[in-house]
Amino acid sequence: MALVSSRLKKKFENWVASNIEPLRSLGLTPNTLTLMGLLASFTASYCYISWKINALMLPTAGALVLISGLLDAVDGVLARSTGKVSAFGGFLDSVFDRYSDAVVLSALILGGLCHPVWGLAAIVGSLMVSYARARAEASGIGMAAVGFAERAERMLLLAIATFAAVFNLELLGWGVALLAVLAQLTVLQRVIHFYGEAKKI
Repeated sequence: MALVSSRLKKKFENWVASNIEPLRSLGLTPNTLTLMGLLASFTASYCYISWKINALMLPTAGALVLISGLLDAVDGVLARSTGKVSAFGGFLDSVFDRYSDAVVLSALILGGLCHPVWGLAAIVGSLMVSYARARAEASGIGMAAVGFAERAERMLLLAIATFAAVFNLELLGWGVALLAVLAQLTVLQRVIHFYGEAKKI
């Protein structure tokens, strides 16, 4: 599953890289896209909390989650294509991604769209998936494409569950529960992978 996702991600990045000129002509920088992705997540969070106000809030939230994920994918491609890769840019992207994950999932809890236990499990799992990779790579062990649910997969799952909730609200709660389980399994997979690789050093 991770291998298939990794291949699809690579194809997507190649496609974006070959069609990056409009972004260059607009003068957008990778850090600007990173900030836009964070703003999309915060707006999605508002929609989740306010879903009872308007029937369009949920599908809007789903669309914004997808947009945030798209921007998260494109900012790195833009940085590499324009030679603007920087340590600060990578750091900022990682920090903003964690804020995005925590804020969106917290909004689902506050909006009563999922059980608090599953929501908290999803938040902890999402943060730990990222931490496991960062800690492993700091030790010189790669973690790319290791595990069922990297951030792109989790955001896609959440967006699908949000769109499905338009027809059956309970499906969003189940989607968050599934996201929580997959995140914890991904952490476990990364621990096992690290253990195996560390023995070779």
